[in-house]
Amino acid sequence: MNQNTVNHRDLYRLPWNLADNPISWLEPTSACNLACDGCYRENVSDSHKSIEDVREEIDAFIRLRNSDGISIAGGDPLLHPHVVEIVRHVAKRGIKPIINTNGAALSKELLQELKAAGAQGFTFHVDSKQGRPKWKNKNEIELNELRLHYAEMLADVGGLSCTFNSTVYEDTLHYTPDLVQWGAEHIDIVHGMVFILYRSAVPQLPFDWYAGGKKIDMNAVVYSETKERKVDMKSTDVVAEIRTRFPEFTPCAYLNGTEKPDSFKWLLSGRIGTKQKIYGYVGKRFMEFNQAGYHFLKGRYLAYTSPKLLKKGRSMMLLAAIDKGVRHVAGQYLSASLSNPLNLFGGLHYQTVMIIQPVDFMPNGQQNMCDGCPDMTLHNGELVWSCRMEELKQFGCWVRTVPKESAMPTVAIDPFQGSVT
Repeated sequence: MNQNTVNHRDLYRLPWNLADNPISWLEPTSACNLACDGCYRENVSDSHKSIEDVREEIDAFIRLRNSDGISIAGGDPLLHPHVVEIVRHVAKRGIKPIINTNGAALSKELLQELKAAGAQGFTFHVDSKQGRPKWKNKNEIELNELRLHYAEMLADVGGLSCTFNSTVYEDTLHYTPDLVQWGAEHIDIVHGMVFILYRSAVPQLPFDWYAGGKKIDMNAVVYSETKERKVDMKSTDVVAEIRTRFPEFTPCAYLNGTEKPDSFKWLLSGRIGTKQKIYGYVGKRFMEFNQAGYHFLKGRYLAYTSPKLLKKGRSMMLLAAIDKGVRHVAGQYLSASLSNPLNLFGGLHYQTVMIIQPVDFMPNGQQNMCDGCPDMTLHNGELVWSCRMEELKQFGCWVRTVPKESAMPTVAIDPFQGSVT
């Protein structure tokens, strides 16, 4: 797909930055009960941080970063023996605690405890390359049964945001329209779908790897790969795949890359509809109104919206005056209601679809990261990219990519002009 089919000038550039961002990323443990293909964190069973250390990290986030929510991740945070206390402490600081988990350790009892402690929502990572017991060799469509189990657990307890993310690989890309469809069919209890493109350090990348001035072997970090795999899929490739079935699918906002301003590192869509019909996708003014308005009123950018508000899709149509996407939604809803007045008695729901494109390796060796990344965590008291923290743990610095000599273009120097020709 040509990137020009999604033009960044037509989207709202989310105003998030390092210091003022809706989310921070807390990792109280790197222990996990699954071994997911593509995971960027080394699984260490005895890595639970003490409550004192976790509180210090929360204090550091509050000091360094103005956030609306804290994603409590890992590893899997549900394995931490004091996860309920961690959630309670985040909530007491006036920040929304969001649990990022694979869900394997979640019980109804623990869910109720976490909600009582102040949890605002869950993001479940579910995909076909996790090696889940009882779910091995299941494809993404078959895993919808498990997704629905978690969504219904949260719906039964009530008041909790429910989002699902999955890593997208070359051989699972074709399932993304099925997941978008499944999300639409459960728009009343599923509030967000997230697709994260697979990345790894693979043999076919034409780079040497350096830590400081020393050439290194990237096999020392968990996100290296010994066999050739596709690691350059773009968020626009996912858009193109979704549009093969849903041509009306329309992003409204984005985050660009640190080295490439017109790249789409976080590509956000919002849609309004019912379980039977999606009426359309909101536009950039809708997202700008909500982010800027929330910041004006609350002093921070909006992270997770409560399910109570997401059910008020008809109220959102008041923004039709400023947003052409919402005008289209309103027109479609009005037409459907004229055909069947019973539609007026049903609720409308809002749901997000997010596509995340992690680090891109550019031909000159630059690494195009997410500019304004929400998933910044802490290492030695400093904000760092969570997806690359293993480099700091292994080498004490970020790893640089340097083009191999065989990959460098041949140049000639004009001795009279002193320039490259």
